[in-house]
Amino acid sequence: MHGRVMATNDRSENRPSRQINVILRNQEPPVISQAVPDTEPAPIQKVIPQQKGLFADIQKELDQLVGLDNIKELIYEIYALLQIGQMRQEAGLISGNQVYHMIFKGNPGTGKTTVARIVAKLFQKMGVLNKGHLIEVERADLVGEYIGHTAQKTRDLVKKALGGILFIDEAYSLARGGEKDFGKEAIDTLVKAMEDYKNQFVLILAGYSGEIDYFLQMNPGLPSRFPIQVEFPDYSIDQLIQISEIMAKERDYILMPQAILKMKQHLLQEKCETLYAFSNARYVRNVIEKSIRQQAVRLLAQYSAGTPGKLELMTIRIEDLKFDKK
Repeated sequence: MHGRVMATNDRSENRPSRQINVILRNQEPPVISQAVPDTEPAPIQKVIPQQKGLFADIQKELDQLVGLDNIKELIYEIYALLQIGQMRQEAGLISGNQVYHMIFKGNPGTGKTTVARIVAKLFQKMGVLNKGHLIEVERADLVGEYIGHTAQKTRDLVKKALGGILFIDEAYSLARGGEKDFGKEAIDTLVKAMEDYKNQFVLILAGYSGEIDYFLQMNPGLPSRFPIQVEFPDYSIDQLIQISEIMAKERDYILMPQAILKMKQHLLQEKCETLYAFSNARYVRNVIEKSIRQQAVRLLAQYSAGTPGKLELMTIRIEDLKFDKK
Protein backbone atom coordinates (compact mmCIF):
# COMPACT_ATOMS: atom_id res chain seq x y z
CA MET A 1 0.00 0.00 0.00
CA HIS A 2 2.85 2.33 0.73
CA GLY A 3 3.99 2.09 -2.85
CA ARG A 4 0.54 2.90 -4.10
CA VAL A 5 0.10 5.84 -1.79
CA MET A 6 3.46 7.48 -2.50
CA ALA A 7 2.90 7.28 -6.25
CA THR A 8 -0.57 8.71 -6.31
CA ASN A 9 -0.55 9.27 -10.02
CA ASP A 10 -0.08 5.56 -10.80
CA ARG A 11 -3.08 3.79 -12.26
CA SER A 12 -4.67 1.24 -9.99
CA GLU A 13 -6.08 -2.04 -11.25
CA ASN A 14 -8.04 -2.65 -8.06
CA ARG A 15 -10.53 0.19 -8.42
CA PRO A 16 -13.49 -0.62 -10.71
CA SER A 17 -14.24 3.05 -11.22
CA ARG A 18 -10.84 3.65 -12.79
CA GLN A 19 -11.26 0.70 -15.14
CA ILE A 20 -14.58 2.06 -16.34
CA ASN A 21 -13.00 5.48 -16.81
CA VAL A 22 -10.26 4.09 -19.04
CA ILE A 23 -12.77 2.20 -21.20
CA LEU A 24 -14.85 5.30 -21.71
CA ARG A 25 -11.84 7.33 -22.77
CA ASN A 26 -10.93 4.63 -25.31
CA GLN A 27 -14.35 5.03 -26.90
CA GLU A 28 -13.94 8.80 -27.37
CA PRO A 29 -11.10 10.88 -28.83
CA PRO A 30 -8.92 12.39 -26.11
CA VAL A 31 -9.56 16.02 -25.19
CA ILE A 32 -6.37 18.06 -25.06
CA SER A 33 -6.45 21.06 -22.72
CA GLN A 34 -5.33 24.37 -24.21
CA ALA A 35 -3.02 24.76 -21.22
CA VAL A 36 -1.09 21.59 -22.19
CA PRO A 37 1.39 21.66 -25.10
CA ASP A 38 0.38 19.59 -28.14
CA THR A 39 3.36 17.29 -27.55
CA GLU A 40 1.98 16.12 -24.20
CA PRO A 41 -0.92 13.66 -23.85
CA ALA A 42 -4.02 14.79 -22.01
CA PRO A 43 -4.12 13.53 -18.42
CA ILE A 44 -6.55 10.74 -17.64
CA GLN A 45 -9.25 11.95 -15.26
CA LYS A 46 -9.58 9.60 -12.32
CA VAL A 47 -13.09 9.29 -10.97
CA ILE A 48 -13.84 8.75 -7.29
CA PRO A 49 -17.14 6.90 -6.86
CA GLN A 50 -19.85 8.76 -4.99
CA GLN A 51 -19.91 7.51 -1.43
CA LYS A 52 -22.45 7.30 1.35
CA GLY A 53 -21.88 7.07 5.06
CA LEU A 54 -18.51 7.86 6.63
CA PHE A 55 -16.81 9.20 3.51
CA ALA A 56 -19.73 11.29 2.24
CA ASP A 57 -18.87 14.38 4.33
CA ILE A 58 -15.20 14.10 3.45
CA GLN A 59 -16.02 13.80 -0.24
CA LYS A 60 -18.23 16.87 -0.01
CA GLU A 61 -15.30 18.90 1.30
CA LEU A 62 -12.98 17.49 -1.35
CA ASP A 63 -15.43 18.36 -4.12
CA GLN A 64 -15.28 22.01 -3.04
CA LEU A 65 -11.52 22.13 -3.64
CA VAL A 66 -10.38 23.35 -7.04
CA GLY A 67 -7.97 20.97 -8.79
CA LEU A 68 -5.78 18.76 -6.54
CA ASP A 69 -6.91 15.59 -8.31
CA ASN A 70 -3.88 13.63 -7.11
CA ILE A 71 -4.59 14.68 -3.51
CA LYS A 72 -8.24 13.66 -3.74
CA GLU A 73 -7.15 10.31 -5.16
CA LEU A 74 -4.72 9.83 -2.26
CA ILE A 75 -7.38 10.53 0.37
CA TYR A 76 -9.74 8.07 -1.29
CA GLU A 77 -7.02 5.41 -1.32
CA ILE A 78 -6.44 5.91 2.41
CA TYR A 79 -10.18 5.63 3.05
CA ALA A 80 -10.42 2.48 0.93
CA LEU A 81 -7.50 0.92 2.80
CA LEU A 82 -9.08 1.67 6.17
CA GLN A 83 -12.50 0.42 5.08
CA ILE A 84 -11.15 -2.84 3.68
CA GLY A 85 -8.97 -3.22 6.76
CA GLN A 86 -12.08 -3.18 8.92
CA MET A 87 -13.72 -5.79 6.69
CA ARG A 88 -10.61 -8.00 6.89
CA GLN A 89 -10.61 -7.72 10.66
CA GLU A 90 -14.28 -8.71 10.83
CA ALA A 91 -13.48 -11.69 8.58
CA GLY A 92 -10.72 -12.83 10.95
CA LEU A 93 -7.88 -11.81 8.62
CA ILE A 94 -4.71 -9.95 9.53
CA SER A 95 -5.18 -6.18 9.36
CA GLY A 96 -1.95 -4.57 10.52
CA ASN A 97 -1.62 -0.92 11.46
CA GLN A 98 -0.24 1.33 8.76
CA VAL A 99 2.07 4.31 9.29
CA TYR A 100 0.41 7.53 8.11
CA HIS A 101 3.08 10.17 8.69
CA MET A 102 3.13 12.39 5.60
CA ILE A 103 5.12 14.98 3.69
CA PHE A 104 3.29 17.67 1.72
CA LYS A 105 5.47 19.33 -0.92
CA GLY A 106 4.53 22.46 -2.81
CA ASN A 107 4.51 26.23 -3.04
CA PRO A 108 2.49 28.41 -0.63
CA GLY A 109 -1.25 28.67 -1.16
CA THR A 110 -1.67 25.25 -2.78
CA GLY A 111 -4.02 23.87 -0.11
CA LYS A 112 -1.65 21.92 2.14
CA THR A 113 -3.15 23.07 5.45
CA THR A 114 -6.71 22.67 4.16
CA VAL A 115 -6.01 19.10 3.08
CA ALA A 116 -4.34 18.34 6.43
CA ARG A 117 -7.57 19.32 8.20
CA ILE A 118 -9.60 17.05 5.91
CA VAL A 119 -7.21 14.16 6.55
CA ALA A 120 -7.58 14.72 10.29
CA LYS A 121 -11.37 14.46 9.97
CA LEU A 122 -11.06 11.28 7.91
CA PHE A 123 -8.78 9.63 10.47
CA GLN A 124 -11.14 10.59 13.29
CA LYS A 125 -14.17 9.18 11.46
CA MET A 126 -12.35 5.95 10.64
CA GLY A 127 -11.05 5.45 14.17
CA VAL A 128 -7.36 6.00 13.38
CA LEU A 129 -7.23 9.09 15.60
CA ASN A 130 -9.56 9.55 18.56
CA LYS A 131 -9.74 13.37 18.38
CA GLY A 132 -8.93 14.40 14.83
CA HIS A 133 -7.70 17.89 15.70
CA LEU A 134 -4.89 19.74 13.92
CA ILE A 135 -2.00 21.44 15.70
CA GLU A 136 -0.26 23.76 13.22
CA VAL A 137 3.25 24.90 14.16
CA GLU A 138 6.43 26.33 12.64
CA ARG A 139 10.08 26.54 13.66
CA ALA A 140 9.55 29.24 16.31
CA ASP A 141 7.03 27.04 18.14
CA LEU A 142 9.48 24.15 18.36
CA VAL A 143 12.93 25.66 18.79
CA GLY A 144 13.94 27.07 22.18
CA GLU A 145 16.65 29.46 23.31
CA TYR A 146 18.93 27.18 25.27
CA ILE A 147 19.98 23.52 25.55
CA GLY A 148 17.07 21.35 26.64
CA HIS A 149 14.46 24.04 26.00
CA THR A 150 13.78 22.87 22.44
CA ALA A 151 13.22 19.25 23.46
CA GLN A 152 10.70 20.30 26.10
CA LYS A 153 8.80 22.63 23.75
CA THR A 154 8.66 19.94 21.09
CA ARG A 155 7.50 17.24 23.52
CA ASP A 156 4.76 19.55 24.81
CA LEU A 157 3.46 20.15 21.28
CA VAL A 158 3.53 16.44 20.49
CA LYS A 159 1.44 15.76 23.60
CA LYS A 160 -1.07 18.40 22.49
CA ALA A 161 -1.27 16.67 19.10
CA LEU A 162 -1.91 13.18 20.50
CA GLY A 163 -5.13 11.87 18.98
CA GLY A 164 -4.72 14.26 16.05
CA ILE A 165 -2.25 15.69 13.57
CA LEU A 166 0.90 17.74 14.20
CA PHE A 167 1.39 19.87 11.09
CA ILE A 168 4.80 21.56 10.76
CA ASP A 169 4.91 24.22 8.05
CA GLU A 170 8.27 25.07 6.46
CA ALA A 171 9.71 22.06 8.29
CA TYR A 172 13.01 22.34 6.39
CA SER A 173 13.84 25.43 8.48
CA LEU A 174 14.63 23.08 11.37
CA ALA A 175 17.79 21.98 9.55
CA ARG A 176 19.03 25.36 8.33
CA GLY A 177 21.28 26.21 11.29
CA GLY A 178 23.70 23.32 10.99
CA GLU A 179 24.89 20.88 13.64
CA LYS A 180 24.97 23.39 16.52
CA ASP A 181 21.51 24.80 15.84
CA PHE A 182 18.69 23.85 18.22
CA GLY A 183 16.58 22.87 15.21
CA LYS A 184 18.44 19.57 15.09
CA GLU A 185 17.32 18.94 18.67
CA ALA A 186 13.72 19.43 17.56
CA ILE A 187 14.17 16.91 14.74
CA ASP A 188 15.67 14.33 17.09
CA THR A 189 12.83 14.84 19.58
CA LEU A 190 10.22 14.43 16.83
CA VAL A 191 11.84 11.21 15.60
CA LYS A 192 11.80 9.81 19.12
CA ALA A 193 8.16 10.85 19.59
CA MET A 194 7.20 9.00 16.41
CA GLU A 195 8.49 5.84 18.07
CA ASP A 196 7.21 6.53 21.60
CA TYR A 197 3.70 7.50 20.45
CA LYS A 198 3.38 5.20 17.46
CA ASN A 199 -0.15 5.30 15.98
CA GLN A 200 -1.23 7.92 18.54
CA PHE A 201 -0.68 10.93 16.29
CA VAL A 202 0.19 11.73 12.68
CA LEU A 203 3.08 14.01 11.80
CA ILE A 204 2.86 16.03 8.58
CA LEU A 205 5.86 18.02 7.35
CA ALA A 206 5.10 20.68 4.74
CA GLY A 207 7.10 23.08 2.60
CA TYR A 208 8.68 23.87 -0.75
CA SER A 209 9.49 20.74 -2.76
CA GLY A 210 13.21 21.40 -3.20
CA GLU A 211 13.71 22.52 0.38
CA ILE A 212 11.89 19.50 1.79
CA ASP A 213 13.92 17.11 -0.39
CA TYR A 214 17.15 18.69 0.86
CA PHE A 215 15.91 18.50 4.44
CA LEU A 216 15.23 14.78 4.10
CA GLN A 217 18.74 14.20 2.79
CA MET A 218 20.16 15.81 5.94
CA ASN A 219 18.84 12.93 8.05
CA PRO A 220 18.98 9.53 6.29
CA GLY A 221 16.49 8.05 8.75
CA LEU A 222 13.73 10.53 7.94
CA PRO A 223 12.44 9.49 4.47
CA SER A 224 11.51 5.97 5.55
CA ARG A 225 9.46 7.38 8.43
CA PHE A 226 7.19 9.23 6.00
CA PRO A 227 5.71 6.62 3.64
CA ILE A 228 3.20 9.10 2.21
CA GLN A 229 4.83 11.89 0.23
CA VAL A 230 2.65 13.93 -2.07
CA GLU A 231 3.19 16.91 -4.38
CA PHE A 232 0.80 19.87 -4.32
CA PRO A 233 1.03 21.39 -7.81
CA ASP A 234 0.68 25.08 -8.53
CA TYR A 235 -2.76 26.13 -9.73
CA SER A 236 -3.23 27.00 -13.38
CA ILE A 237 -4.41 30.51 -14.27
CA ASP A 238 -7.92 29.22 -15.02
CA GLN A 239 -8.02 27.46 -11.65
CA LEU A 240 -6.89 30.66 -9.90
CA ILE A 241 -9.69 32.58 -11.61
CA GLN A 242 -12.15 29.91 -10.48
CA ILE A 243 -10.80 30.24 -6.92
CA SER A 244 -11.15 34.03 -7.06
CA GLU A 245 -14.81 33.75 -8.09
CA ILE A 246 -15.46 31.24 -5.29
CA MET A 247 -13.80 33.53 -2.73
CA ALA A 248 -15.87 36.47 -3.93
CA LYS A 249 -19.09 34.45 -3.86
CA GLU A 250 -18.40 33.26 -0.31
CA ARG A 251 -18.34 36.93 0.70
CA ASP A 252 -21.49 37.81 -1.30
CA TYR A 253 -19.59 39.58 -4.07
CA ILE A 254 -19.50 39.02 -7.82
CA LEU A 255 -16.70 39.87 -10.26
CA MET A 256 -17.63 41.70 -13.45
CA PRO A 257 -16.29 40.09 -16.67
CA GLN A 258 -13.90 43.02 -17.21
CA ALA A 259 -12.57 42.56 -13.69
CA ILE A 260 -12.03 38.84 -14.31
CA LEU A 261 -10.10 39.62 -17.51
CA LYS A 262 -7.93 42.16 -15.68
CA MET A 263 -7.32 39.62 -12.89
CA LYS A 264 -6.33 36.95 -15.42
CA GLN A 265 -3.85 39.23 -17.19
CA HIS A 266 -2.31 40.26 -13.87
CA LEU A 267 -2.00 36.66 -12.62
CA LEU A 268 -0.24 35.64 -15.84
CA GLN A 269 2.31 38.39 -15.34
CA GLU A 270 2.68 37.81 -11.59
CA LYS A 271 3.16 34.08 -11.97
CA CYS A 272 5.87 34.56 -14.60
CA GLU A 273 7.74 37.17 -12.56
CA THR A 274 7.56 35.30 -9.22
CA LEU A 275 7.73 31.70 -10.40
CA TYR A 276 9.30 30.32 -7.21
CA ALA A 277 7.69 32.63 -4.65
CA PHE A 278 4.19 32.84 -6.13
CA SER A 279 1.68 32.07 -3.39
CA ASN A 280 -1.19 30.77 -5.54
CA ALA A 281 -4.59 30.88 -3.77
CA ARG A 282 -3.12 32.94 -0.93
CA TYR A 283 -2.16 35.65 -3.41
CA VAL A 284 -5.62 35.55 -4.98
CA ARG A 285 -7.24 35.91 -1.56
CA ASN A 286 -5.17 39.02 -0.85
CA VAL A 287 -6.17 40.51 -4.22
CA ILE A 288 -9.88 39.83 -3.58
CA GLU A 289 -9.75 41.32 -0.08
CA LYS A 290 -7.99 44.43 -1.37
CA SER A 291 -10.56 44.82 -4.16
CA ILE A 292 -13.35 44.67 -1.57
CA ARG A 293 -11.69 47.53 0.34
CA GLN A 294 -11.29 49.52 -2.87
CA GLN A 295 -14.94 48.90 -3.76
CA ALA A 296 -15.99 50.27 -0.37
CA VAL A 297 -13.98 53.47 -0.95
CA ARG A 298 -15.46 53.87 -4.44
CA LEU A 299 -19.05 53.37 -3.27
CA LEU A 300 -18.72 55.88 -0.43
CA ALA A 301 -17.48 58.50 -2.87
CA GLN A 302 -20.02 57.62 -5.56
CA TYR A 303 -23.04 57.52 -3.22
CA SER A 304 -22.12 60.26 -0.77
CA ALA A 305 -25.72 61.43 -0.64
CA GLY A 306 -27.47 58.06 -0.91
CA THR A 307 -27.25 54.31 -0.51
CA PRO A 308 -26.07 51.90 -3.23
CA GLY A 309 -28.49 49.20 -4.35
CA LYS A 310 -27.98 45.58 -3.38
CA LEU A 311 -26.46 44.62 -6.74
CA GLU A 312 -24.04 47.53 -6.62
CA LEU A 313 -22.99 46.55 -3.10
CA MET A 314 -22.14 43.10 -4.44
CA THR A 315 -20.30 44.09 -7.63
CA ILE A 316 -16.52 44.23 -7.97
CA ARG A 317 -15.69 46.35 -11.02
CA ILE A 318 -12.50 46.67 -13.01
CA GLU A 319 -11.52 49.90 -11.21
CA ASP A 320 -11.70 48.07 -7.86
CA LEU A 321 -8.82 45.79 -8.84
CA LYS A 322 -5.62 47.60 -7.91
CA PHE A 323 -2.32 45.79 -7.63
CA ASP A 324 0.76 46.69 -5.64
CA LYS A 325 3.54 48.24 -7.72
CA LYS A 326 6.95 46.59 -7.54
